[in-house]
Amino acid sequence: MRQYFTVISLTLLLLATAGFTECYKPVTGSGVLKNIKVVAVPAFQFEAQGVRYRVESRFTEAVSRELIRRGGGIKVQSTLNRADAVIEGTIRDFSFTGVLLDSEGRARVYEVTIVTAVTVRDLRNNNIIYDNQNFIFRDSFEFSDDPRSFFNEEDPAVERMARSFAAAAVSAFINGVGVREEKK
Repeated sequence: MRQYFTVISLTLLLLATAGFTECYKPVTGSGVLKNIKVVAVPAFQFEAQGVRYRVESRFTEAVSRELIRRGGGIKVQSTLNRADAVIEGTIRDFSFTGVLLDSEGRARVYEVTIVTAVTVRDLRNNNIIYDNQNFIFRDSFEFSDDPRSFFNEEDPAVERMARSFAAAAVSAFINGVGVREEKK
């Protein structure tokens, strides 16, 4: 009886998991158009209110580094000269607000929110490959209770968000998410 129960259990387990074989499909090829060998990443624009030190350059550098790391041999440059595609970005909003107060009513934990826009254009065929005008990234940082050990966490928070943005934007571009099909 025990062997019968074991065989039935294993059979049911096998049948149950067999239905999930199509759920996971690894990315086997790049969604990047085959004619794209050189990608221009010009400096991102900054349209947000207020001045933040080097936010747009951090995002630009992060996208360039991520493209080099994951682009499979794609050359990255800052100018449009001889580029096959361009990734254009704009920092549309940058804000930080206190989200956690200490016992004296002072903000100790802040949330940084950055809204960006990104467009990838195929310069050879003059069409938009990918467009997202509402990339939103949030991160938090904490101020120390002790003024002697104060370290401004805003810069590392912006760096983390730039890397997250770059990973998301490059993934969408490399894997062909949102790639527009040409009608023939």
